Amino acid sequence: MTTGATLTAVGRPLTRVDGPAKVTGSGRYSAEYTLPGTVYAALVGARTACGRITDIDTRAAENADGVLAVLTHRNLPKIAGPPHLLPSLAGHAAPGESFFPMQDEAVHYFGQPVAMVIADSYERAQFAARQVHAHYERSASTTTLDEGRDQAYEPEAIFAGFLPARSVRGDVAAGFQAATQRLEATYHFAANHHNPIEPSATTAVWDGDRLTLYDATQGIVASQNTVAALLGVPPSKVRVHAPFVGGGFGCKAMIWPHVTLAAMAARHVRRPVKLALTREQMFTSCGHREEQEQHLEIGATDDGRLTALRHHKLSLTSPFDDWAEPSLSIASQAYACPNYEGVYRLVRSNTMTPTFTRGPGETTGMYALECLMDELAYRIGVDPVQLRLRNHAEADPNTGHPWSSDGAHECYRRGAARFDWQSRNPEPRSRRDGNWLIGTGMATAGYPVFFPMQPQRARARLYADGSAVVQCGTQEFGTGSATAMTQVAADGLGVSLENVRFEYGDTDLPNVAATVGSAVAGMISAAVHTAATTLRDQLIEQAIADPDSPLHQADPAAVVVHAGRMELRDRPGSGESYRDLMQRHFMTDMDALGSWSPPPPNVPYGLATFGAQFAEVAVDPDLGIVRVRRMVGAFAPGRILNARTAHSQAMGGMLWGIGQALLEGTVVDPRDGRWANASLGEYLVPVNADAPDVAIEFVEVTDTVVNPLGVKGLGEVGMVGAAAAIANAVFHATGYRARELPIRIEHLL
Repeated sequence: MTTGATLTAVGRPLTRVDGPAKVTGSGRYSAEYTLPGTVYAALVGARTACGRITDIDTRAAENADGVLAVLTHRNLPKIAGPPHLLPSLAGHAAPGESFFPMQDEAVHYFGQPVAMVIADSYERAQFAARQVHAHYERSASTTTLDEGRDQAYEPEAIFAGFLPARSVRGDVAAGFQAATQRLEATYHFAANHHNPIEPSATTAVWDGDRLTLYDATQGIVASQNTVAALLGVPPSKVRVHAPFVGGGFGCKAMIWPHVTLAAMAARHVRRPVKLALTREQMFTSCGHREEQEQHLEIGATDDGRLTALRHHKLSLTSPFDDWAEPSLSIASQAYACPNYEGVYRLVRSNTMTPTFTRGPGETTGMYALECLMDELAYRIGVDPVQLRLRNHAEADPNTGHPWSSDGAHECYRRGAARFDWQSRNPEPRSRRDGNWLIGTGMATAGYPVFFPMQPQRARARLYADGSAVVQCGTQEFGTGSATAMTQVAADGLGVSLENVRFEYGDTDLPNVAATVGSAVAGMISAAVHTAATTLRDQLIEQAIADPDSPLHQADPAAVVVHAGRMELRDRPGSGESYRDLMQRHFMTDMDALGSWSPPPPNVPYGLATFGAQFAEVAVDPDLGIVRVRRMVGAFAPGRILNARTAHSQAMGGMLWGIGQALLEGTVVDPRDGRWANASLGEYLVPVNADAPDVAIEFVEVTDTVVNPLGVKGLGEVGMVGAAAAIANAVFHATGYRARELPIRIEHLL
């Protein structure tokens, strides 16, 4: 940390600075920007999973009241270059799939856009879209794992090319030969969809050759660069606004075709165009968590020490991308197992490319591993917490490097104490409450620390009246980042919170990467902290160089700043305020640009956030109903920036775990590739009535590697392990091992 920094605002449970704008409705979301002359676009999706368009009748739509244009593959301009040629990196161009619709007559998945109607009202656009009739020559399709299992292949890389499809350490065969205990199981996971409260929407307006987008995105710079590349215009000609985003969960991390289609529609009709996806279109337009199957084998000694782990995953991808969420990553690092083999295999299917979805990979991979670890604990008669402690990796088992920080042992200890784990009777079906069977379970949580590849930047400006503005080209999608960054800026500058305003949501501001991978807290706080402390140090240097300053010729290392006043650390009351210094030099303001470069990929440390999850469930043995009664989560995410928003993030993740375990699953109709439950009436998510008592413990560990403030990220680790803890509790209550998610009533009857 740089000279003179004191942390008095960071860590406090500050209420959200954007709260008043949200509760009063003055904060506008992308679909709420209605510019003069705005017209509306509606997409028409394909009604088959695979084939080609033989005819598309747009006459009725073109003659409908208020319709300005109907665009199809016959009259939509060609994109400047195929999306697969774009670098799919957070913060740079990030197309959701290497396919762009309405370029030819081919249909690859149900719901693929085949036409776009532009009309003078939303209702007229939607009505006219229903008047477009496409005719298809249908081809055989693959829409489920079972249909394509015999066509599975092992790709070179997965996850947009970032990860190898095969990873091996040690000698797995020898590890199994040395084992005295061996278990294996296969787990099946239904597809999941994101369903943020705000459906994706884009408002596009051209001013000559300059394009402005109001986009619901987790990466305004990614939107800017992707649309610019697809349209063949310089990024400097594209400006993106996203001051408020109503949730994302991964579906707004990549840039999907509708964003560029909105820009193309606006250019075609020469008016601002608003394109808002319907709830049903959210299931076919923004990616999803893929249907997948994971097969695990573990070998262990009689006291439970792992000797071998084999973890294979089979999942559906699109016809054009080798995508799989990295389910094997944290599962390969959580325990000190010397012999490991992880393999991804894919099935090309008639679906759009899957994408990041709420703890992408970690939630599914750790579910499988933690359920099998629970089986091992029961087989050898070892307490599940003790089994995890016995196997915890004290260094990254993939590299041998020490963790940049750990905290796992304390998470197990504090979580178990808060949950009163020691009082449980481990015997299944041993506890009842009336007719309800009561069970408790636990699991390990873990999430990698993600670094963007490019420097992160922010700007800090201090005015002579003592107020400050800090700017960063990020976006706020409900996590509380605007509040936390206000706290970081206040401490970095040494001014009070009420004197700081944090500005964001505009690509004209200094750029940072997209808010993905639970990286926002670490990377943006690093940029904001660097900008604020750089400006503060410049002001200190100016005071030290000023013969009229009480700090003239002082040691910079001895100067601290508090409440806008520079003082010598060992002489409270000495020095002067920023205001005095700036007014004496006739300065109205002063600013600094801060740039923080992430650690290199080969940093000699293991990088992960650890935690522990505990759950109690009640199961009705006659009806098969599962109720989660209470949950405890203990996490070690490094420094906490805001205790209130951090608690909210962890709790939200744990409640996501209820959805993963018991409710969420999208079902495909193999006859036409349609998602059969594409609505919030049929795709089940947890509601208030499902929410149990949730207790959260934070173990603050010091980390000097990840960034200047030691922030590791918290947004998604709260979900990892939650579903496994629930499933293990269901076993404790009933004796049933859940190998399919979600756990349904019929599984328990």
